[in-house]
Amino acid sequence: MNQDDTDNKLNDQEHSELNELHNKDPKESENDKGEASMPKNDSDVNINQEILFPLNVDDPGNWDKIPNIRDFLVERGPKRDDGILFPLDNTGRHFNPSHYKRQLSNGEKSDRRWLVYSISMDKVFCFCCKLFKTQRTTMKLGHLVDEGYKDWKNISRCLSLHETSRDHIDCMTSWIELETRLRKKKTIDENMQVAINKEREHWKQVLKRIIAVVQRIAKNNLALRGDNEKLYVENNGIFLQLIEMIAEFDPIMEEHLRRVQEKQIHYTYLGPKIQNELIQMLAAEVRNSIVAKIKHAKYFTVILDCTPDASHEEQMSLVIRCVDDSENAIAIEEFWIGFLKVNETSGLGLFTELKNILSNLELDIDNIRGQGYDNGSNMKGKHKGVQSRLLEINPRAFYTLCGCHSLNLTLCDMVKCCPKAMSFFGVIQRIYSLFSSSTKRWQIFKDHVQGLTVKPLSQTRWESHVESVKPIKDQTSKIRDALIDLANISDDSKIKSEAEGLASFELENFEFVSGMVIWYKLLYEINIVKFRESGFDQALIEAEHIASEMGIEPIFREKRIIRRKRQFDEINREEVAQTPKESFRVNYFLFIIDQALSSLQTRFEQFQKYGCICRKEFFQVEIDQNLSPITYVTRKTKWLGYVIYREKSG
Repeated sequence: MNQDDTDNKLNDQEHSELNELHNKDPKESENDKGEASMPKNDSDVNINQEILFPLNVDDPGNWDKIPNIRDFLVERGPKRDDGILFPLDNTGRHFNPSHYKRQLSNGEKSDRRWLVYSISMDKVFCFCCKLFKTQRTTMKLGHLVDEGYKDWKNISRCLSLHETSRDHIDCMTSWIELETRLRKKKTIDENMQVAINKEREHWKQVLKRIIAVVQRIAKNNLALRGDNEKLYVENNGIFLQLIEMIAEFDPIMEEHLRRVQEKQIHYTYLGPKIQNELIQMLAAEVRNSIVAKIKHAKYFTVILDCTPDASHEEQMSLVIRCVDDSENAIAIEEFWIGFLKVNETSGLGLFTELKNILSNLELDIDNIRGQGYDNGSNMKGKHKGVQSRLLEINPRAFYTLCGCHSLNLTLCDMVKCCPKAMSFFGVIQRIYSLFSSSTKRWQIFKDHVQGLTVKPLSQTRWESHVESVKPIKDQTSKIRDALIDLANISDDSKIKSEAEGLASFELENFEFVSGMVIWYKLLYEINIVKFRESGFDQALIEAEHIASEMGIEPIFREKRIIRRKRQFDEINREEVAQTPKESFRVNYFLFIIDQALSSLQTRFEQFQKYGCICRKEFFQVEIDQNLSPITYVTRKTKWLGYVIYREKSG
């Protein structure tokens, strides 16, 4: 037996021991694969999981997915991430970074530069053997070359046998030789390498232009694609149109489109898939920069709101508010983080979603100093709402309800409490609907009314009620003339009857005119308590002035009193008779005023908890029940900003 046969026999013996180690527990290996590919629970799935591109070229688990990558990896060299938290397997073991070093017989330690760890697969690979493997060596070298090695119990023995094997040494020699030639640019195929570098630079410049186009379109919130996804055809979308325009002036993009049209390349990077990938990559970068600012500020406020989307799925938007001192001028900024799909709208479900997103963004829930939601019971609930659950964890997260939403609910309470108030806003909406549903009727309206136009009501914006009352109050006589003119020239009996009814029985009714003035003043009023005392007489004076301009009598119509027949054993009680004016004041004016005061106190009761702090320490103002809720909201917001900034700087 010669020396070569002896070496081959020893080499085969080493490989048989390696294969014995790799195949020691197939069931455990199979479980490890499943554990590496599946998340343990739903909370492990973070908000960036949809962005799995581009593939991490430093991860050996991705190398088989990328063609012709060997020269690039050799030139780049093996990379290691020192900040990895290695996961435990089902036996409680994990990879130890000490295996990156080899203990020599003289006590010195040598770096195993060839050993690389795959984050995606939780396995280790041999860098040189995986890149320079052949079909023969793959079977001999085992999992370190092909599928990766994860038997942490026997990894020391496996690495020792592997690094002394003949095939590993051959792969190491090939690696070092190619690395040296690439560094000196003296490879055997030197001319081909120059062409490869030139082509690489060409694609780099092409991608720069494509990314710039996608970024510009996304910044302006425009659609990228059209009806067709081919170059130089009609309606192929803004993205391809801009690419075509750049090619007219730029030789690099012109060359790229020439290759595409002549079908010289298969991957064009102009399709919808790369567009979506680039948009998500840009979104990830924006989100990371926002999170960096929030972490720098340390303390922040969370603002949540839920609404169903067009597909009838509940989604929750998250806005984070913090003090941004990255620029010269310190400012309070609000950053929209994204939409969160919500499967459970209870307080617990929404709070769980909030905790998950904060955990994925690596933001500490203990640094929350404020929370703002709407008036939904699942949000503001004192016992099971989101705000109460957050306060249990972080008592410093002051809860502030949405002032605009509270004012809108207050107005809804005022309107719904009184049938006459509901009827009043119903007339406002009927006037708008009558004129706006036809261009011909709208032209009649514009011929008579040159000022403000009538506006519709909105169920979610309390300001819309103010905007809808003001045009009718300032132009009541002109709108009445438009209705009369519409009734005279209309051929539709329904429209004719509707216009006559609105003109004669609504706008010419002094009770409607008085209610219109009251609502206008009430919606613009700041001190409602003071308005309750003297506002009725002031409103009547203005209503009488409008009535005189319209030529109607400033008197309330007296309604016939319906007297109920009494039974023989019923006690005879004389009802106090009220004048029409007094009845309107008691059953309409005072009714909605009292409801407004009650709703404001209920809707804004949360601010009363902060009243003593505001009064004693910061604003030196007298805070009582007469304080305007709008002003209170403004002061409370300024106070929160000051508290957050003072705590951060202190």
